[in-house]
Amino acid sequence: MLSSRPGRRSFLPLAGSLFLAGALLPGAFVEAQHADEQDVDSGDAIAEVVAPHVSPHDARDYRVLTLDNGLTALLVSDPEADRAAASMNVGVGSAQDPEDLAGLAHFLEHMLFLGTEPFPEAEAYQGYLRRHGGSHNAFTAPQDTNYFFDIEPEALPGALDRFSEFFLTPLFNADQLVSERNIVHSEYMARIRDDGRRENDVLNQVLNPDNPTTGFSVGSRETLDPPEGETALRERVIDFYERHYDANVMHLALVGPQPLDELEAMVSERFAAIADRGLERPVIEAPLVNREDLPRHLELQSARDSRHVRFMFPVPDPIEEYRHKPADYLAHLLGHEGDGSLLAVLREAGLADGLSAGISRGDGQHALFTVNVSLTPAGAERLDEIESTLFAVIEQIRESGLDEWRYDEQAQLAEQQFRFQQHGSPLQGAMRLAMNLARFPVEDVQYAAYRMDGFDRARIEHYLDSLRPETLLRLYSAPDVEGDETSPWFNTPWRDVTSGGTMADPLPGLALPEPNPFIAEDLTLLEEQHERPAQLLDEAGFTLWHMADATFNTPKVEWRISLQNPEASSDPRHTALAHLLAGWLDDSLNEHFYPARLAGQHAEAYAHARGITLSFSGWRDRQGRVMQHTLEQLQRGEIDEASFERVRYRLQREWRNAPQSSLFRQGHRTLSEALIRPHWPTDSLLDASRELDADDLRDFRDTFLAALRMEAMAVGNLDAETAVLEGQRIADTLQPSLAEDRIPDLEPLRIEGALPTLHPVTTREESLVLRYLQGNDRSLETQARLAVLGQVIDTPFYQRLRTEEQLGYVVNAGYTPLLDAPGLSLLVQSPDTPSDTIQGHVDAFLDEFDIRLTELDDADLAPYRQAVRDNLLQRDTSLSGRTNRLWRAMSFGDTDFDRRERLAEAVLVVTADDLRQTWPELREAAVVNIAYDPGDEPSDVAALTQHLKPLPDADD
Repeated sequence: MLSSRPGRRSFLPLAGSLFLAGALLPGAFVEAQHADEQDVDSGDAIAEVVAPHVSPHDARDYRVLTLDNGLTALLVSDPEADRAAASMNVGVGSAQDPEDLAGLAHFLEHMLFLGTEPFPEAEAYQGYLRRHGGSHNAFTAPQDTNYFFDIEPEALPGALDRFSEFFLTPLFNADQLVSERNIVHSEYMARIRDDGRRENDVLNQVLNPDNPTTGFSVGSRETLDPPEGETALRERVIDFYERHYDANVMHLALVGPQPLDELEAMVSERFAAIADRGLERPVIEAPLVNREDLPRHLELQSARDSRHVRFMFPVPDPIEEYRHKPADYLAHLLGHEGDGSLLAVLREAGLADGLSAGISRGDGQHALFTVNVSLTPAGAERLDEIESTLFAVIEQIRESGLDEWRYDEQAQLAEQQFRFQQHGSPLQGAMRLAMNLARFPVEDVQYAAYRMDGFDRARIEHYLDSLRPETLLRLYSAPDVEGDETSPWFNTPWRDVTSGGTMADPLPGLALPEPNPFIAEDLTLLEEQHERPAQLLDEAGFTLWHMADATFNTPKVEWRISLQNPEASSDPRHTALAHLLAGWLDDSLNEHFYPARLAGQHAEAYAHARGITLSFSGWRDRQGRVMQHTLEQLQRGEIDEASFERVRYRLQREWRNAPQSSLFRQGHRTLSEALIRPHWPTDSLLDASRELDADDLRDFRDTFLAALRMEAMAVGNLDAETAVLEGQRIADTLQPSLAEDRIPDLEPLRIEGALPTLHPVTTREESLVLRYLQGNDRSLETQARLAVLGQVIDTPFYQRLRTEEQLGYVVNAGYTPLLDAPGLSLLVQSPDTPSDTIQGHVDAFLDEFDIRLTELDDADLAPYRQAVRDNLLQRDTSLSGRTNRLWRAMSFGDTDFDRRERLAEAVLVVTADDLRQTWPELREAAVVNIAYDPGDEPSDVAALTQHLKPLPDADD
């Protein structure tokens, strides 16, 4: 993966119930309707009349192209989109790595970004995107390599000019080979403590070695260093590219506001010359598991303080069964969390605190069906009992769980999701469509995830028959496991503990789920639409804001209810109790509300600096009963010892594992501890939690609810009258009484004087430098200047310190506000370069950036300003996203909900002279240096920053 900003990747995720992948009853779709669904004579492409099945409320236009060279492209014209995006999926990945060059597919992915014949400069692509508000990335999976970007729509042609050349004229510059190999190695080292990769490394040792997905996929300095040297490496890269990159295995998705004819011309002109080598997507024939090696029990040592057991069974890859989803049906029943479920029984016995089920790994032909259980310490001692209970559930499904009504219920829920589908951002849509285009017929690229063509008992039984003790691969992970073997790439100790089988008795109380009582019936769409939230109630201790929103064509409503108490985060003890109360509320409602979650009603409690927020998201119909039951539970639910201990263990596990998280995250956490009040370090919360018991939590709940201020917001398909009735009911239940001035503010602090270098709390074996340059106040003018500076500095910093100097995989610079306090951060995380050396490179870059700023004129600055402005005003792509944006605005006191618009206006008037005036102040006046090398003692951040005062507003 090529990235300066690491993010999450997921291809076949586990889920408590894989109905989330979607389902549909037969006939529950409509075809996209287009005025221009006719063959288009472009000379290089055929526009097919086959169109994707789309939801009734999808007003976008679609067109499918098959270029003469075999490339398939799906065009999506969305007149409302304020971004354009593209994703190219190439049907080749790490499974095609040669045996003597592990990681070659991933290395090739990196090399494509480093220059093409028309654009030979290494930064040509990224620099163009950044100037026009864009972003980009790529990932290499076992059978796919996906490249993607988004950008301002007007700049799309220029972006496609550069992007398309990846697949036409890459240079594979010889002078970049060593440096990019170092970057790949840095990426490998940055993830060497990742437990998911460690587990896969162990798993690969016992799977079928003839299956090519079991190899080392990332690559390192060692694996990408052929004996013949760099010349041979370049030849191997070119050979891999020419043998596997072909238009016939490429699928392009393009989303933008331009008309279809314009999008088609862009694609035909730029991608028609991609080589047609007549290739087909590789098919993996070798089984993923040799069944004669099963059953098998393995144990491995986790890096994090976390205990899991995974029960894995070889099954056919269900991707070919997407129309019926038999594996999803079983995942729904095994992953259910309601009363009588496997998880509910294990929780009641104190053995587990989480469970998921579904396909965890697949290669198109073969897969693993996995039930993953998150264990308590007691559960880690009773694995055989958990295994027996799992097989008791499987047997129960065989005997009485194969019912058509269960299938139809899942299909009904998925039909609701598909009917009111929200598409997300253009970039998310382009990536999803490109990958789906490579896997499903064109008509199902939007529909496949939701499609269910009817109950088929035989299909389900075929998968169910694979879930037997004799085909089990059990994998247990815990920090105290001692291994007699070590995995080759991620250094994971492990051992084989296979025995003659389990004799334990299953736990009692298992029951299959009853019909779901939370399924919404009234899905009518209200037409009321407001421009921004309005205050409907303003009473002592309580305010209610409401915005009717019909723009997403979904009868859903988002509620946010902030319960604020003056003592909520006054010290680590109160902060820990607030987290415990929120966690207990979610935990205590889990069995009862799991059917509600399946039906699209989501309720969550989370702690924050002012107290606890209750978040409700779901269909308007039946949402009220979920909200009311949550409030009743908060007030009067029994806080029993078992639930308290389960929640405390989960929180303590999270806090204990904080030092294990990515080093760059540790750096930013240290920055927040230094410059935001209140903000308590995780070790303080962990210490405080050890002294608490269930009585303390009961007392805290009473005192917390007795002194409340409440702020609420409802956004969505809800009229004002209903919002007032619901809001008043909440207020009548909780009786908030505190005035706004009783709740302390969350404040950013001003850097004063020379602070010593701060060291984060971490167990990582890498080095880090995070330099933070703070603006001198919180005014819109200062925010605007630093936001533009962040846009200007990003690409050259990345290009210099990552691409040219190869200091590390995680390298970025940009605008980083803390709350509403403006600042710039420059970050480098390195596997082997000491922090003082990195500091020297950062200083040298900043000196050169001084010169760059002196040469900058307003014409040069214009595209950067425009990019910042467009990013600020970026369109909301989901109802929840819009609600969260408005909720954050209100938390900053922006009750006119226009701060981002005013900031965008301020950005457009920033001049090059303004930046030259601001830059010296940033470099010299207010700087925090955070650094780390293995072995450094963590700093007492609170003591070193206790003298700091709040950063002033513009008027202070």
